[in-house]
Amino acid sequence: MLLLCTAVSFAQTRVFKIVDKNTQKELTSAYAENTTTNAIIYATAEGLALQVQQSYRIKNLGYQPVEVEITSTTPKIIVLQPKVNSLAEVLITGNRLQDPVMTMVKPDISKYVVQPKNVADLFSGLNGFSLIKRGNYAIDPSFRAAQYEQLNIQYDGGTKVMHACPNRMDPITSHVSPEEIAKIEVIKGPFSMRYGATFGGVVNLVTQSAQNYKQGVSGSVSSGYETNGNALTTMAKVNYVDEKFDLGVNYGYRDFGNYEDGSNTEIPSSFRSIDYGINLGYNFTEQQRLQLNWRQSFGRDVLHASLPMDTEYDDSSIASLDYHIKELSEGVNALKFKLYYSFVDHLMTNENRPNRSIVEASSPVESITTGGKLEVDWQLSEEIRVFSGFDAQLLARDGSRTRVVKQNMMGMPLPEAQVFVDKIWQDSYVNTFGFFNEAKWKLLEQTSLTLGARLDLVTSDIKDPEADFEDLYPNLGEREEYNFSFTASLTQDLNEYSTLEFAFGRGLRSANMIERYINHFSVGSDPYEYIGNPNLDAEVNNQFEVKYASNYAINHGFFKGISFEASAYYSIFENYIAPLIDTSLNRKYMPNQEPIHPKVFRNLDDAYKYGFETSFNLALPNDFNLNWQSAYVMTKNEDLDEALPLTPPWRNRFTLAYTTNTFWSELAYQVVSKQDELSTSFGEVETSAWQTLDFKAGLNYKSYQFGVAVLNIFDEFYNNHLNFAFTNQDGFSRRPITEPGRNFSVFAKYKF
Repeated sequence: MLLLCTAVSFAQTRVFKIVDKNTQKELTSAYAENTTTNAIIYATAEGLALQVQQSYRIKNLGYQPVEVEITSTTPKIIVLQPKVNSLAEVLITGNRLQDPVMTMVKPDISKYVVQPKNVADLFSGLNGFSLIKRGNYAIDPSFRAAQYEQLNIQYDGGTKVMHACPNRMDPITSHVSPEEIAKIEVIKGPFSMRYGATFGGVVNLVTQSAQNYKQGVSGSVSSGYETNGNALTTMAKVNYVDEKFDLGVNYGYRDFGNYEDGSNTEIPSSFRSIDYGINLGYNFTEQQRLQLNWRQSFGRDVLHASLPMDTEYDDSSIASLDYHIKELSEGVNALKFKLYYSFVDHLMTNENRPNRSIVEASSPVESITTGGKLEVDWQLSEEIRVFSGFDAQLLARDGSRTRVVKQNMMGMPLPEAQVFVDKIWQDSYVNTFGFFNEAKWKLLEQTSLTLGARLDLVTSDIKDPEADFEDLYPNLGEREEYNFSFTASLTQDLNEYSTLEFAFGRGLRSANMIERYINHFSVGSDPYEYIGNPNLDAEVNNQFEVKYASNYAINHGFFKGISFEASAYYSIFENYIAPLIDTSLNRKYMPNQEPIHPKVFRNLDDAYKYGFETSFNLALPNDFNLNWQSAYVMTKNEDLDEALPLTPPWRNRFTLAYTTNTFWSELAYQVVSKQDELSTSFGEVETSAWQTLDFKAGLNYKSYQFGVAVLNIFDEFYNNHLNFAFTNQDGFSRRPITEPGRNFSVFAKYKF
């Protein structure tokens, strides 16, 4: 340890000024990223302090990055070339007077492709994330036991597409091809007020944009194959870029069969999908840009092992318009404007389910989401920056279920089939309008303060209620809610290598449409019918968090660099929303079937959670890298003296990677503890511990990229704790669906 500290202390450091190539103006918000350790170094009043014999990527928002090898003769002034104005689809830029606190990023996703099945699979390597799985298509991310609308998931800084199916066969992560995602940004709690109402955190999925490619015509063609399920993916992209105009077009096709788990049991999980997207950008000036995005996705014949029906089709359309202008005046840095629209058309049936001989069921449903955002970036002084704005999200859903009943409750055929129509969404809407202010204040050279607040007006109504729902809630009508959220955080540089962050956030989330208006439908992981409650109070997350991060570049012996990060948090919940059994009510459909009493969404009086995440990264000689990640969360529902639903077990991940410009490989060992802290009222059962080993490798050769992988090398038979249980399936008891067994994959890509 003494030798290590001595090496760090005496590493030679030089200070550099970063300037604009055209104006020679110093860029005080520039930062450097160590190419070996990925450590981030921010500029101080003196400039950027960089170590000799290290290589860095010098970056600044709005400029082309440059890579510099630091030697004793490197010029003390480094120039950056301004790039044509890029849109504010990225939340985390490296500028402390702009970025939120308590963040993490999964960058350069397109570099290391091993064929994820949908966007949610991209979260598998992000510390603190788990997956809620209902099949191979309907997968939701969960972060620190927050999921669904508790996470503010969006594309490109604000675009949303909300599911139409009450069973979430079509979550937001299923409507964009995973090959389109460039990086994932996460704010770990209600620590920013600028990106919509936030309870458990913000997840921003940044898609690839043509403006980031070289000028002229470029593109790629790629394809991948997996042996487990005979899965095939293809993707083609074409881009055209010049100084004023850029256009990108992509098309993807995926065809996945049923996979086999570790016991060689075939799991119903096949699906097909077609996706295409067009993004068009125009640069009026270097400071002003307009961009239009259009995407469509078409899912077909999707099997859901743990849901009562399957998807016949799931069609979605997403349109967004972004406008951004910078440097309006001395006191106004930028103005940003976004509009978006999304539509989901979904049909589910039980055509291939065993109960079809008793009842035929089909449910056409749809959702429409529209919204937008206007934000002004004020520069009140050199030390104070303020973001003010307005955002909106308008969500409407409708749809019904048609049942053709062929047998009576005694199992005898009916002389004539009876037809019933059940209202699913009851023609409902939930609209949210938010006003926010967030200030960044540089108190000292090493200290910055963030203060933010937002006020949300939430209006909701049910326009076509079922008679029994109206009987249960006789005072139905439009409802207004006012939610006030705020945050305060402090960031302190302890030295040039380490940073300490403290944050408190109070985030409010009004009930979603399922929690308000669902009427006697099975939407959980258990067989209960669920009933909404339009009178629910907004749930509140009072979250405290502290984070320590350090990055050391070392030119000594066996180690090239060390980075360490640890976060600890505690959340006190108010009015936490959960479904509880109501013995005063009875089951509506198949009333003689257990369980007889339905669940009704209620507010809990007393609930909390706490946990931590740690990561340790060691840069080794010869381009090797060793990494360890650990995530733990504990939840408590004091009202029922049990855990909150969908609490993941303790998870550890160890990786040994080798990365050069032409070749990369990774060996990943994942260890997940058993979970015996259960929400028994949610139908959870204990999950055994499990461990998997994966190997991935890739090669870049000229314009070609190749990848291979062996996943679950030892053919482990296991299930994630958050997986839903098999439902209405021949040959399967009601137990959690199991994960794929051993799987080989190959991938090839040609770029031009």
